[in-house]
Amino acid sequence: MIHLHDIRYVRLGTPDLDGAVRYATEILGLQVARREGKAVYFKSDSRDHTLCYFEGDPRDHTTGFEVDTPEELEQALEQLERAGYQATRGKAAEAEQRYVREFINFKDPSGNSVDLVYAPLHSGRRYFPSRDAGITGFSHIGLRTLDARRDEVFWTRLLSAKVSDRIGEAPLLRIDEVHHKIALFPSAYPGVQHINHQVESIDDIMRAFYVLQEKGIPIRFGPGRHPTSSAIFLYFEGPDGMIYEYSTGVRLITEEDEKNYRPRNFPADPTGFCMWGSKPDIPEFKS
Repeated sequence: MIHLHDIRYVRLGTPDLDGAVRYATEILGLQVARREGKAVYFKSDSRDHTLCYFEGDPRDHTTGFEVDTPEELEQALEQLERAGYQATRGKAAEAEQRYVREFINFKDPSGNSVDLVYAPLHSGRRYFPSRDAGITGFSHIGLRTLDARRDEVFWTRLLSAKVSDRIGEAPLLRIDEVHHKIALFPSAYPGVQHINHQVESIDDIMRAFYVLQEKGIPIRFGPGRHPTSSAIFLYFEGPDGMIYEYSTGVRLITEEDEKNYRPRNFPADPTGFCMWGSKPDIPEFKS
């Protein structure tokens, strides 16, 4: 089984790089780590970067996950190929673009592009937000799936994720103590469905709610509270239709908790997504 140590970054293509940079700094509150050619890298915590926008197709999405050793990376390549998935070893120039020592790339059964990386760079400098959004770090992604049950098997049996809960057919998957780092939402096409950043408190959620309203940013869901992870959340629209989420208070499932923990099943309607009564304006969250 391939052990995923942590989620590392998201890479997104965009036809309007300057507009994406303005959004990431002025709205999201991320810090520009560097601009190199037709790509801009953003910090949200102590990692070198957690988001990269590059000039390209807005449907071109890749999510990076970290493994611990070069041996694990080599074993992952072999296991994927034995399971019938095409995996490619990243070229040196591509590894430099990702600020990692080595990586491999593959696609999950729905066609989502995934990097497994070894030795990604950390930053010697603190994250310094471009606005006071209260961000504590990049935390999880929602991925689109063409077949949730099939892809759940792929992520849990081959890639070591564990099901924390399900909303209808959509599994919420953990790779460490955090309730979920990956969520698979049924859709008609692959790609990243939403990107989550954790913030310090409910005060940051509510401040963001009013800031986004003032700036005319479409709010797609919330403020609300997930009955699954217990996180208080706010979803809003970003460049090229990408959905971003702020949340706080996510549940942890410790090793001790796992002894008696069983995944719960919630309905695929607004009550399964929010216990406060907020209703989503996000296609994948609607029954």
